[in-house]
Amino acid sequence: MQAPAAPMHCTRVMSNLKHPRRSALRAAATAAAAGGLTVAGDATARARAASRVTPTFVTVSGAGGMPGGIDQLALRGHRTVGVSLPGHSVTDPQFALDYQCPQQPESLATRPSPMAGIGLDEFTAATVEVVRRVAEFGPVILYGGSMGGATLDRVGNTVPHLIARIVYDTAFCCVDLASADDYLATPEGENSLAGNLAAVIVADPAEIGAVRSNYRTADPDALAGLRQALMAGATDAEFHATLAALHPDESATASGENSQVRAHTWGRIPRTYIRHTRDRIIPIELQDRMIAEADRLTPHNRFDVHTVDAPHVPNAEQFGRIVDILDQLTQCLR
Repeated sequence: MQAPAAPMHCTRVMSNLKHPRRSALRAAATAAAAGGLTVAGDATARARAASRVTPTFVTVSGAGGMPGGIDQLALRGHRTVGVSLPGHSVTDPQFALDYQCPQQPESLATRPSPMAGIGLDEFTAATVEVVRRVAEFGPVILYGGSMGGATLDRVGNTVPHLIARIVYDTAFCCVDLASADDYLATPEGENSLAGNLAAVIVADPAEIGAVRSNYRTADPDALAGLRQALMAGATDAEFHATLAALHPDESATASGENSQVRAHTWGRIPRTYIRHTRDRIIPIELQDRMIAEADRLTPHNRFDVHTVDAPHVPNAEQFGRIVDILDQLTQCLR
């Protein structure tokens, strides 16, 4: 069987890397010639050279997402690590007694949030730190979904030389407009059901310094609106598992902050966009608008576009198809 063709832009990836395979192999060969390495030493040199072309997927979660890598990629032999965004680490008090059952509405409405004062500057700094660390070991593929795209924009502007490829999975890519909120206000975003999420907000952001959502609500109308917006068609088990994994507190400012990409920095990075045809948070028309704007910004470096039939939050089967796409992207680095 003929191997599948590698995605677009493969010829540009290696020129963007800090650690190309050629340099690693040359270093190993030079060491062998100079020192007469033993068989064991030669194997070590080959292993080190190979590691230079083994990518690390660095993942950035969207709003309310928990940090973590992608297990299915690790099972295919890839390195993967999730960024622990400020306010979302295990040591941050996202979950408190008032969020347990029975819930304490008065406390939920007034308890200070670990997300107070945190926005894109902090998200970007945390992600850049992870990218710098893993770039020492080989190529970095930076992946994010939904609001995570705003962080990807900023990181791509900051350290483009450390990123082999940047992957937007139905995520905000701010090109002509400054922020995610700006894009939701466009004609392409007018059919978004992002407003449905307001039904579970349980505190005044001005008072607690964050957006606090009660994903453990039993209100049938609120739950129906969430399901329609996030993962229409999901089973009860899939939907409730998704809600159980969400952090209640999120930044009150990130969606309105400027994350506009720049051609001379972010625009240098080979990039992929994964479209979700049934997304009701970032409608497909809005996804296509952002892709088109980016391609006009850097016509020499266009998005490599893939499409999955999935809502904003995919179920396990749908996410498996996304993992297939991510797995194939590593062919560009061989």
